[in-house]
Amino acid sequence: MTAAPLSAATLLRHHDEGTPWARPTGLDLDTAYRRQLEVRALRIARGERPRGFKIGFTNRSIWPRYNVFAPIWGTVYDSTLTLCEGEGEVALGVACEPRLEPEAVFGLRATPARDADLLQLFDAIDWVAPGFEIVQSHLTGWRFVAAADPIADGSLHAHLLVGRRVPVREIAADAEGLERQLAAATVRLARGGAVVEQGQGVNVLDGPLHALLHFARELARCPGAPALQPGDVVTTGTWTDAWPVEAGQTWTGHFDAPLSPLTVRFR
Repeated sequence: MTAAPLSAATLLRHHDEGTPWARPTGLDLDTAYRRQLEVRALRIARGERPRGFKIGFTNRSIWPRYNVFAPIWGTVYDSTLTLCEGEGEVALGVACEPRLEPEAVFGLRATPARDADLLQLFDAIDWVAPGFEIVQSHLTGWRFVAAADPIADGSLHAHLLVGRRVPVREIAADAEGLERQLAAATVRLARGGAVVEQGQGVNVLDGPLHALLHFARELARCPGAPALQPGDVVTTGTWTDAWPVEAGQTWTGHFDAPLSPLTVRFR
């Protein structure tokens, strides 16, 4: 007998307890997003407030490692967001098999048009910043049967640390100029002072602004999904692989301009 797909209440319980799933979700893609939105509704009902979104698997180079071959998205909450000016601390708590991803994060000042192009998207952006997303997997060993599993798992979001925010109009006058700088920028990811990997902005769908555009269009096409709002924070995908982390470690992302270095201490 085939086991019933995991319910929203079950998914949230595993999230809260930090316990792994016994099996994959058994969902298709559309149902996985519906289930994720059901979990979002449960979290709102208990007092958590959505603050934006995360985009995952925009880095094509890591797709074969995780058996996920297209970008996915999930919600960032007030309970999972920390803002800092370059150094921050994050409690790993009950995160399952947590990993770290260095990313570019955008803050919105307006809702983009449903069919926005890059120029219109640029007009809707307020700032850009370096970020560390802490991701997690409730499937042991990060072994996914299909993309539906990480989607139902909140698209793997555990926490987001956002560094120094810079108004995009101080960086460039238009979308082309901003994307050229972000795509060319690199990050050297260091654990305890030792560099473990170098990545580049171009790795995420050819640049973070293109990743944001892809997400905005996908969000608009998803039945029941909320629209982007002024003040939303959107992190656009890792420039490197996702690296395992544990309490007591310190990690630094040495980002090129227009972004700035970001350090996180885990407890």
